[in-house]
Amino acid sequence: MAEQYSPSVDAQLVVAVLLAIGFAVTNGIHDASNAIATLVATRAATPLQAILLASVFNLLGPLFLGAAVADTIGGIVTVPPEVTVEVIGAGLAAAVTWNVVTWRLGLPSSSGHALVGGLVGAAVVEGGVHAVNWGGIEHWRPVGVFGILIALAVSPVLGGVAALLLIRAARGVAHRATRRWRAPVGAGEWGMSAALAFSHGANDAQKSIGVIAALLLAGGRIDALAAPTWAKVVCAAALTAGTALGGWRIIATVGRRIYRIRPEEALSSQTASAGVIFGSSLLGAPVSTTQVVASSVVGIGVGRRRWHHVHWSVVRNMGLAWLITMPVSAALGVVALELWRLVT
Repeated sequence: MAEQYSPSVDAQLVVAVLLAIGFAVTNGIHDASNAIATLVATRAATPLQAILLASVFNLLGPLFLGAAVADTIGGIVTVPPEVTVEVIGAGLAAAVTWNVVTWRLGLPSSSGHALVGGLVGAAVVEGGVHAVNWGGIEHWRPVGVFGILIALAVSPVLGGVAALLLIRAARGVAHRATRRWRAPVGAGEWGMSAALAFSHGANDAQKSIGVIAALLLAGGRIDALAAPTWAKVVCAAALTAGTALGGWRIIATVGRRIYRIRPEEALSSQTASAGVIFGSSLLGAPVSTTQVVASSVVGIGVGRRRWHHVHWSVVRNMGLAWLITMPVSAALGVVALELWRLVT
């Protein structure tokens, strides 16, 4: 136990916590832009206005919506305490690397997939398959890796179907709409973008908070898997900083390159996405804002029966990025763990 408090281990803990904060920043750059992609694409708000809106509500989300997602993420790795810091640190390094690469390429991949993949890769190298809590669904809540994978797989389908149903309902109500609808629709876009940013902050910031809690528990700094208040504030601020830095490549992909979206369609997409992500946060299900929002935009195109207007080549590239994110991140986690041990 004394080894946990050696200068070397203390330094590793500091580095791992900094990587968790860095993950929150890259998550904000990478994923938070999705909360405002349709708002900007439909010109309901300027980029600066949208960034400020998302930043405020991303900050509020993790502070007010509990820690269910953090508990789920914090329970993935089941290695001995003396190696927990280096395993989680390596997993975080892998996730940050993948986030930066896909952001540079403008690919809306999942930060959640990257984090889970990195953690699993590093944990399996350390202790085999038994070093991972594989879990499943318990009492309607996701537990472990399989529970997270189920949530990540189901949530985009729900987002796409919900958006399809909403846009068809909106068409039925507003088929005789005049220009007087523009102001209410624009106001609705602002409201739903705020709700989406709030839900994103509640879900995605909790991922960093969860791994920080696991790190502090392994390092003997806390007695239970519950992050201190400072961790919540710092991760929320880091996610907000990432949002403020932008993510314009991904905004362009989601807001314009999948399907040229209109204001009433943007409102339907935002409503569907916010509902799915908010519900997932309450259940403790870590989901991908990128996947849910992008799938909702596809659902809009299908719901309008404009299949040929959906840029399926972009959808295909996004799907490929989603499929390879976890295995590539797992491989990066293996490499990162070896490098971590060489350096430390």
